[in-house]
Amino acid sequence: MKITRIATLLALSASVLTVAGCKDVLDKTDLSAASEELAYQNEQVAFLNLSYIYDQNLPGWFGQSGTGIGATNPSILSEEAAGDSPYLQGTVQQNTVTDFGTGLAAASNANYTKIRTINMFIRSISKSPIPAQPRNALKGEALFFRAWRYFDLVRVYGGVPLVLTPQDAVGEDARAAAYLPRNTTTECFNQITADLDSAIAYLPGKYSGNGTWGRITSGAAAAFKARALLTAASPQFNPSDDATKWQKAFAASQQAKAILSANGFGLFTSAGANSYSQLWFQEVNNPEAVMVTGFNTVANGTQPAKNNQYDNSTRPSYTGTGGGSNRPTWDLVQAFPMLDGKKPGESTRYPYTVQQFYKNRDPRFSQTIAFNGATWPLNGNNNYKIWTYLRLSGTTATSVEPVPASATPTSFYLRKAISPTAPANAVNIVGTDWIEIRYAEVLLNLAEAACGVGNLTEAYTQLRAIRARAGIESGGGEYGLQPGMSRAQMFDAILYERQIELAFEGKRFWDLRRWKKMETLNGKRREGLIITLKTTGVPADFATNRDNLDLDFVYTNYFTLTTTPTSNVPLVRVLDTPANFTNGGILWRPEYYFFALPQQAIDNNPKLAQTNGWPGGSFDPQL
Repeated sequence: MKITRIATLLALSASVLTVAGCKDVLDKTDLSAASEELAYQNEQVAFLNLSYIYDQNLPGWFGQSGTGIGATNPSILSEEAAGDSPYLQGTVQQNTVTDFGTGLAAASNANYTKIRTINMFIRSISKSPIPAQPRNALKGEALFFRAWRYFDLVRVYGGVPLVLTPQDAVGEDARAAAYLPRNTTTECFNQITADLDSAIAYLPGKYSGNGTWGRITSGAAAAFKARALLTAASPQFNPSDDATKWQKAFAASQQAKAILSANGFGLFTSAGANSYSQLWFQEVNNPEAVMVTGFNTVANGTQPAKNNQYDNSTRPSYTGTGGGSNRPTWDLVQAFPMLDGKKPGESTRYPYTVQQFYKNRDPRFSQTIAFNGATWPLNGNNNYKIWTYLRLSGTTATSVEPVPASATPTSFYLRKAISPTAPANAVNIVGTDWIEIRYAEVLLNLAEAACGVGNLTEAYTQLRAIRARAGIESGGGEYGLQPGMSRAQMFDAILYERQIELAFEGKRFWDLRRWKKMETLNGKRREGLIITLKTTGVPADFATNRDNLDLDFVYTNYFTLTTTPTSNVPLVRVLDTPANFTNGGILWRPEYYFFALPQQAIDNNPKLAQTNGWPGGSFDPQL
């Protein structure tokens, strides 16, 4: 695994940030009063401070920020996976969502605490004697992360107080100055755009030299700007379908694609038919990796080990040291298109049957979903096959997985970004990087924004590019897309494509929320598939010879498949617990599109207004 400059310097950055707290009695300079002057004298030392900002703000796997709703894996907030959550149980209270914190300065991992650190850096680097370039580039990276933090707040709450300079921390005057009202949502998006425009102007399109992998580029800033403005144009923030918001998102998406393409970014295609699954494993010069969080496998000198934990927690527990989480649901399995790009049941070329659900699917299916009987290279064994079926003994069903107690409850595992070569005794230190923004998302954002302005030709172009890379059959150049779609139909097609292309990448929940489609999940019980070995007609040596048998024959003759819970199968593969959900299913309430500010935050700042739709709310988050 690579050793990045950012990862190498992070271990030192905290000590540099606190250097002003030390004083040598033999030194006539009071270091406590000279912190900015000392810490920003040259690029190398200033970058140590910037590395701390990277460490505080880069998202973890699934795009998680670690605070409030950002501490929840968003995959369990949609039909991708299942898990107990107040967000889908209809039990969110005013103090449930704590992303805002309890004031403008709270715990070290709070948004406004991170914003304060960023503002301090911006103020200091602006006064630094470092030459204009690289000084502006360092500032551009900090501006990117300030926009990142405000976007994280705005998509949760709507408008929040904009704090653009470090606030004083001592005295009554300072306390009064900290009583800031909420800025409008429009003002917040304008500030996010302004910070990112500056970042785009300041940053290089691509870094050269060793140790720069993972640093924010102008293309990353432009791509994030497109994501932010697409959110602003979506129905959550744009209920009147204001054309000017779509036009801004379209222009930003065009800019992002142009900058990235000019600097060698593009869809990852070098692994041929397996490009979609292999794109996670090329680092440093990966053309699809627009914004990444770097991980590494080993500690080396000043570099601490930073393992992603995703691989170990996701693969079957018996193939590593733990895990078995992030299991895809039957709902997601059924969503993938057929090989010709048509939805299951709509394709005439490839008829769909539940009994052979895996046949003739979009190639992304088998590169995302590990299913019963699938060949799944693991632990360096390219021929490994996974089996997850149930075996009946009387009325008792037991999984055939080596550790039945930790067997998948859905019959499926997630194989996206799981290393095929990591040995079983080392999967807890896998260092695969998290790609927060992929070039594929840039194209999907462009398609959606183009649809928003009525340019359906552009939307078709981007969807075709995504589907062509995936390996869907051309079908005369349409790749399964319905010709002549209306604007509304195209929007639906794009959201569908995002569901498949970006599965388990932390995007689905936010897509459904910004499109105000979370209610479409109401009443849904996210299901698993029950695959049971028949008790008659199965060869006695099936367990030892199954890897050598034709899979279609096995499914047709030896397995019973059902998604309906039955009383005689104790290991029922339905994930949501009826006791936790109204009518046994999801319950999303309309006020959750803009969450309430915590009461303690309002108590600490009398100028804060509560969000409409919550008790005492007067703040309109759509203005």
